[in-house]
Amino acid sequence: MKQSILSHVYANGLVLVAEPMQSVESAAFTFRVPAGTAWEPSDRNGLSTMVCELAMRGAGPRDNRRLVNDLDNLGVERGEGVAEAHVSFRGATLSKNLHAALAIYADVIRRPHLPEDQLEAGRLTALQDLAGVEDEPAQKVMLELRRRHFPEPWGRLSQGQREALNTIDIDEIRGFFGRAYRPNGAILGVAGRVEWHALLDQVGKLLADWKPSSAPAIRERETSPGGTHLPHDSNQTQIGIAYRSVPYRDADYYQAAAAVGVLSGGMSSRLFTEVREKRGLCYTVYASHSTLLDRGSVFCYAGTSAERAQETLDVTLAEIVRLSDGIESAELERLKARIKSGQIMQQESSSARSAALARDWYYLGRVRTLDEVSAIVDALSRESINAYLAAHRPGDFTIVTLGPKPLEVPVGVS
Repeated sequence: MKQSILSHVYANGLVLVAEPMQSVESAAFTFRVPAGTAWEPSDRNGLSTMVCELAMRGAGPRDNRRLVNDLDNLGVERGEGVAEAHVSFRGATLSKNLHAALAIYADVIRRPHLPEDQLEAGRLTALQDLAGVEDEPAQKVMLELRRRHFPEPWGRLSQGQREALNTIDIDEIRGFFGRAYRPNGAILGVAGRVEWHALLDQVGKLLADWKPSSAPAIRERETSPGGTHLPHDSNQTQIGIAYRSVPYRDADYYQAAAAVGVLSGGMSSRLFTEVREKRGLCYTVYASHSTLLDRGSVFCYAGTSAERAQETLDVTLAEIVRLSDGIESAELERLKARIKSGQIMQQESSSARSAALARDWYYLGRVRTLDEVSAIVDALSRESINAYLAAHRPGDFTIVTLGPKPLEVPVGVS
């Protein structure tokens, strides 16, 4: 059956993009609102997280308890998250309950109470989330790696900074909401058993009169360039490595992603085979491709014992650098099989599809169909990936380590 992707841009700039999936009984939605960490004042990292937290504590005619109860009564599986460019509100339920769920979330993003009497409870939740990161060495090293690798404000922690979280007041929260929560730049992705014209009409009634506003300016600046060592009294060492790649909207994205898939994807990947299986250097090692709107990077992690940390860094970097020598045909075939399996699972999940719709529209201004992606994957060849690697050799690494002592970057690795 041919996949249908339907879209509409309302006069206020809000984008609705949907994929009817008649083979499922569910419907899922993903709101992307342009109110992420990049829009925060430079000394108030955590403000977007606090707004998101309080927005779910009462909206429209519902107080905190009624909002939770009404969503539970609709059977909505839900979640919220803050990233660099957007705050996301996600939900999935039976298709018959979709319109009621969307009405509740329209209140959340347009008419939240942001109650002052919930401020300290929201602050405590945010501080606990931050403490969870600080207490988890693997997360801590990777967040510091991201902060140092990307220019300000794109590397900010979604959890925020303790100093800001402790002092953010209700006026700042309400002011940020008023500035950042706007329809122009917002995207609503919906997938599942939906009827397009009814959905278009209902979203219009809920959100078409939402007034647009000017986007605050974002000024980039380099911060803490290069790597660092974070002293930590432990028998283990955490290693984070990052290098530049291409963003999702780049024509070579799938070549880049395929190369990373060979490096780290399953138990036959190079990092797992060479660093963990053959040498037994670490308990965890992986690499993943990360993208912003106009830049991409590869982030690698290895967790190991302190006494084997230097060797782990040396071997991991060597495998990353060796990738530019090219991949083998057998590696590509295994990679394609994994990608196809992932596509099949995504096609069966309305939640995964709604998130993909909103993501694609943000990065591309359109949505790639699964057939289109499948054709791109089928066209990947050893020659095309190796040509990409020859032109984009991994280098200019940002390296962050956390453990009892610093490590040395191998000679010849920049």
